[in-house]
Amino acid sequence: MIKYIIPTLAIGAAAGYLNSNWSSIISSFWVSNYLFNGSLMLLLFVMGLTFGMDEEAVTKMRRTGPKILVIPFAIVFGSILGGVVSGLVLGINMVATTAVSAGYGWYTLAGPLLGQLFGAEWGALGFAANFLRELLTIITISLVVRFDKYVPVAFGGATSMDTTLPVTVRYCGSEMLITAFSSGFTLSLIAPITIIAIAALG
Repeated sequence: MIKYIIPTLAIGAAAGYLNSNWSSIISSFWVSNYLFNGSLMLLLFVMGLTFGMDEEAVTKMRRTGPKILVIPFAIVFGSILGGVVSGLVLGINMVATTAVSAGYGWYTLAGPLLGQLFGAEWGALGFAANFLRELLTIITISLVVRFDKYVPVAFGGATSMDTTLPVTVRYCGSEMLITAFSSGFTLSLIAPITIIAIAALG
């Protein structure tokens, strides 16, 4: 997945630069107000469709019961606390840094949504920070799993249900499959809600 994401991002940046500096074929207003919003709505629809069609995953989550929510909500608390501390330490917009951390690793959502709510710079930071969260989870999982088998799930955040799920199961054991998937599932559902709610505070 990473080998496709980086070239796509680079091509998009190059296309935007050429469009702005050579011939404005597409207006930035149209891109920021229509294309971003449309692509975001499409992304959320596809995620919802994927969740609804995966009957086996939904069944396993129902079987586990309410206790399955303890881990994702602990991750929510830790991520938001990290965002608050980052804003205080760096002396920058604490609301924005908290919203960045509320992406929980879902960079394809966090980037466009933060761009709409806080501006292009925060959109880029939201994408980068959440992308690095996924990347660092994959790179460091063999080390952090030595502390506790739940640490990789917390590191992965929303990505624990898809991109980091295979490495989580490999290093933490197959018994963590349901826990990791359900945590990522829950975080993916509440990420847009918490980002928007935090932005509303600002």
